[in-house]
Amino acid sequence: MMSKKDEKEEGTGRRHGGRYIYEELRRQILTLQLKHGEQLDEISLATAFGLSRSPVRDAMARLVSEGLVTILPNRTAIVTPFAIEEFPDYITALDLVQRAVTRLAAIHRSDDDIRDIEAANEAYMEMVYKGDFSAMTERNKEFHLAIARAAGNNYLAAYYDKLLSEGQRIQHLQFDFMTRQDAPSKLGRDHDDLIAAIKAGEAENADRMAHEHTLLFQSRFLTFMQRNLLKDMKLND
Repeated sequence: MMSKKDEKEEGTGRRHGGRYIYEELRRQILTLQLKHGEQLDEISLATAFGLSRSPVRDAMARLVSEGLVTILPNRTAIVTPFAIEEFPDYITALDLVQRAVTRLAAIHRSDDDIRDIEAANEAYMEMVYKGDFSAMTERNKEFHLAIARAAGNNYLAAYYDKLLSEGQRIQHLQFDFMTRQDAPSKLGRDHDDLIAAIKAGEAENADRMAHEHTLLFQSRFLTFMQRNLLKDMKLND
């Protein structure tokens, strides 16, 4: 019979194992090492990580809640596919939420919030100049979530988190193209106008800058699509 101490240690190990599996699978999904639509087998993952199925199940549940994994009707788990035809809907959702949290941040931000936003942007810029694209997308997400925290609306922040995660996958599709098109200084300066509007407490301007930020993201992706994925496709007039 297992002692209380052993039970506690096993429970702690399971939680830590689940967190590691979650973080590793999330990284592989966001960096496209695990492809859109790829099947995730619970038993195979448990074997690969050297853990029981329970922490794998916990990790998968968290990824499902973030929209990165989908459970099909037959209970098969797959990496959530990204349908190109749904990109306009994604942009519409991102634009609305991004404008809302940025506007609210300009209204409600505190001095501590401003420091957090600026520190997150500095961390992002460091990764930009290092050329570490995987870390760059993480720092970019943390920057925008710092703005969401300043907005003070947990419902918007939770949905924004999911949208930003999907945006990371889209960014990884176009990584090489982006780095050829934009110098590090240009990539990093995308945030300057957002920060300035929030610091000044200018809600309308913050809303407008957030909208322009979304349009820039959209423009980069569509240009990438036209020059890379669609170049060999015959389009109807």
